[in-house]
Amino acid sequence: MPKIQLDRSDVSFDCPTGETVLRAALRAGIGMSYSCNVGSCGNCRFELIEGEVAHSRQDPPAWTAKDRDRNRWLGCQAVPARDCVVKFRPDPAAVPLIRPAPRQGVLLRKTALNYDITEFVFQVTGGPDFLPGQYALMTVPGCDSPRVYSMSNLGDGGEWHFQIRRVPGGAATTALFDHIQPGDTAQLDGPYGLAYLRKEAPRNIVLIAGGSGLSPIVSLARGALRDTNRQIAIYFGGRGPADTEAAAVLRTLDPARVSLTCAVSDPSLGADWTGRRGFVHKVAIDDLGVELCDREIYFAGPAVMAAAIGAALHGLAVPRDQIHFDEFY
Repeated sequence: MPKIQLDRSDVSFDCPTGETVLRAALRAGIGMSYSCNVGSCGNCRFELIEGEVAHSRQDPPAWTAKDRDRNRWLGCQAVPARDCVVKFRPDPAAVPLIRPAPRQGVLLRKTALNYDITEFVFQVTGGPDFLPGQYALMTVPGCDSPRVYSMSNLGDGGEWHFQIRRVPGGAATTALFDHIQPGDTAQLDGPYGLAYLRKEAPRNIVLIAGGSGLSPIVSLARGALRDTNRQIAIYFGGRGPADTEAAAVLRTLDPARVSLTCAVSDPSLGADWTGRRGFVHKVAIDDLGVELCDREIYFAGPAVMAAAIGAALHGLAVPRDQIHFDEFY
């Protein structure tokens, strides 16, 4: 089993054969910066001082020519071949409150929420714990590499619920939607993610989701109702009215504390739609404006939407420590 030594420190940790540097660090309780866990964001870069590693994903998007020239690797993809000395700055914010672990999930049921989003419910081994808003790595039969999916529930009864959008031609979602049936198993690894509920934060909460970003927002809303006394404003958007059908679960939440606004962005869809129109983050900003500076904000969805929200919140001078999202590209 390779041992990973942090350069110029007394910090070291074991990395089981086949494990990535990032996941081994997090399992050991060491805060290595990360977000996506699949080689797209680049937050987990480290410098290899001694030793040998190889990426499990041959051409991860965040690994640049400059990285290769400087012997920098991605922690979420780098699998050590032998003992290594690495250089990265430990991040206290990335120290896992619940250490991730491999688990097996048995599919209990799957329920369509709209035309392209289905909820998959797994019974998991190895303990049900995760924080509202976190995600897991899921490996399904027929797919060599894991996919990232966020949980939508709170882990009650050892169940992990995932609201997953079908990706046309996607190997993992094709397997999940068309082939895997109740009683079949998938490999789960988690929990991961830093956009989890800050239940001690004193501010009211804003949750913004687009399309496939619904799942963590549902978990966060449920967690906030359970663990806080805060008011919760939820904004959910899609291209057309059919997309918003997936938000039905949000309409069942306590109306005394939860407000839900749905918006559609494609003017050619839903001629009879009487709700809000426009990109969901713009609808939220139109409603709340500078009040967002006094809110705890969580968002999830397509990369373009996430980038636009981040830029808009920066423009409003919302404090960075009140903004929570995991970067997926």
